[in-house]
Amino acid sequence: MSSAATSQRQHADHTTPLVRNAWYVAALSHEIERNLLPRTLLETRVVFFRKKDGSISALHDRCPHRSFPLSKSQLQDDTIVCGYHGITYDGTGRCLHVPSAPNAGGNIKIRNFPVVERAPLVWIWMGDAEQADVALIPDFSFLSAPTWKTVSGSFHMHTNYVAMHENLLDQTHFTFLHAGSVGTPEWATSPLDVSQNGDTVSLRRELKKSLPPGIYAVPMKLEGRMVDRLSEASFFGPAGHLALAKITVSEPVADEREEFRVNILHVFTPETQNTLHYWWFNSRDFGLDDEDASKFLYEASHAAYVEDVDALSWISDIVTTESEDYREFSFRSDRPGLMMRQILSRLAVEEQAPVTAVAAE
Repeated sequence: MSSAATSQRQHADHTTPLVRNAWYVAALSHEIERNLLPRTLLETRVVFFRKKDGSISALHDRCPHRSFPLSKSQLQDDTIVCGYHGITYDGTGRCLHVPSAPNAGGNIKIRNFPVVERAPLVWIWMGDAEQADVALIPDFSFLSAPTWKTVSGSFHMHTNYVAMHENLLDQTHFTFLHAGSVGTPEWATSPLDVSQNGDTVSLRRELKKSLPPGIYAVPMKLEGRMVDRLSEASFFGPAGHLALAKITVSEPVADEREEFRVNILHVFTPETQNTLHYWWFNSRDFGLDDEDASKFLYEASHAAYVEDVDALSWISDIVTTESEDYREFSFRSDRPGLMMRQILSRLAVEEQAPVTAVAAE
């Protein structure tokens, strides 16, 4: 095997099977109401609805009789009545009634998926349900905490989730792709510290006495001021990334606020191998009632993420259509992404490995 092929095997890419045994964001809380919401997740059609008690059901969006999409059916109380032959299923997927065969259906069951709502996020486990440990769901309680103000948005992306993960772990592109928002000339060469703890990859960058990027300078009212800039970011698993940006005024004046914090959360779930559902959240601990700051941060963040969406779409067009006979070069600054790709590759291989039966003694 060539060195290029060996590297591809060890580092996940757009051909690596999607990791299913993980909690992914399925939707935002407000999206799931008293109606049928279809969504494709990890190449599987799922239909969601909120029951009368407020809990959420997630079922395979496919009637086992003749494959009619249940999302094109009717929600009656807490049941789905298939729009093709009227077969009724409850919120667990159990068949309750078959009009054309009243005594049949007792052994029919649609697959249901474990779902946990931690507003504003709804999490789903698409893999082996027996491994769906709710303790593995990350804590993002700051999204609803009164001490933080959040702006957010979403995109449907044409890219593979490996490329999206690598993009978020690569802060050297800020200076060039996001020159008008989060990038400054010095940031690409700022010192990089990288660490790995289990299946988590973390990075840290720090830049002393530099001008802040516009996305922070304007809402923090620090234009033209020198600041110390700290960024800590982590790949917390197949579902996304969390970053902290801390801006400290280098030479504060009396009674001036010295420190500003922003949490940046990116969560995304593969729709298919090369499409994504992506949600972003920008939460700050300053100017909580400043609507101008919220408007600016939303518009600046959205503009920066559009640049990522476009760039990754262009890259995806190339890697999915050109020959695989291609040598990829990497640099020291790519270490976080390469570590992440090794993790996703290993997790995918572990899921694909056949289960070996244990012989009785």
